[in-house]
Amino acid sequence: MSKKSFIEDLREGERIDELFMVKQVRHGETRAGKPYLHLTLGDKSGETGAPVWDNSEAVTPHCRLGAVIRVRGMVQSYRDTLQLKVESIEPVEDQQVELHHFIPVSSRTPDDMAHELRTVIEKVANRFLRLLLQDIFFGTETGAQFVAAPAAKGLHHAYQGGLLEHTLSMVKVASMLADHYPGVDSDLLVAGVLLHDVGKTVELDAVAGAVEYSDTGRLKGHLLIGCEIITAAAAAIADFPGELLIHLHHLVLSHHGRLEFGSPVVPMTPEALLLSFIDDVDAKMNRFEQLRRKLKTGTPQWSDYQRSMERYLYLTPLDGNADLEQSKEKPVQSLRQPRLFG
Repeated sequence: MSKKSFIEDLREGERIDELFMVKQVRHGETRAGKPYLHLTLGDKSGETGAPVWDNSEAVTPHCRLGAVIRVRGMVQSYRDTLQLKVESIEPVEDQQVELHHFIPVSSRTPDDMAHELRTVIEKVANRFLRLLLQDIFFGTETGAQFVAAPAAKGLHHAYQGGLLEHTLSMVKVASMLADHYPGVDSDLLVAGVLLHDVGKTVELDAVAGAVEYSDTGRLKGHLLIGCEIITAAAAAIADFPGELLIHLHHLVLSHHGRLEFGSPVVPMTPEALLLSFIDDVDAKMNRFEQLRRKLKTGTPQWSDYQRSMERYLYLTPLDGNADLEQSKEKPVQSLRQPRLFG
């Protein structure tokens, strides 16, 4: 059986018989004490919830993280979100699986991004920072993991190669802003951009395309892990300046911008402030891009409520087509923004 349709194509009331990858497995009990499974299923286009109310114990062995399974069921709406009401699950042999259908990947190739990363590091004038970056990204296993890693579990750049794509995009913005504002240490800012999420190579585990948090990731978080990686690399470089190491730590620890967002300290240097803003805007623009690419027509429309951004988003397709040209004749006022409370 080959894959014919994708999660982004699901419609309420549709019966499905399709292949999906298991992204998450949760066990639970109903109020009557009956066991059930709640699966998160995915393919390259997205993810959806899939409760298994009947025979959950019998299908549990087939529902391993990263496994591809054949699912029969019904597409239904639950709390304004589509999910699959599972009727049956069957295992699928590995040789029947075409992984590119199930694992979202960056539109950029790993070799292309790795070459750009090397070029960026070679341009860092500060000798200590250049040696540190070369060691971390090209002298340890961290570098290889960084090239393939997603940037997040679900919100932005959540696909293979997403972490490096996100980082290189940020470098371009950082270089522009460092040239624009006087007194900004460009080398330090670029180093901070390259290293701000390096801890995610340990925090996140990607098992056959299913992204989960590692035990270390849950217990420490990528900010602390990143500082540990930087400290170990700096210790191997003779006479690495202690003050420079402190500033690198500050960039990593403060890049979420606010205490309530998980940073133990807020940005207190020009480079740290710019880093936090660049990280935030690049993540949000990637969210826009992913949503816009999923539009089926050229007609502008409002997104569902985006909880991570606390707003609806006005979307137009990235590809200019006839529908988009026609939509320009329609008044924008005809598109009413959805109301959060009805």
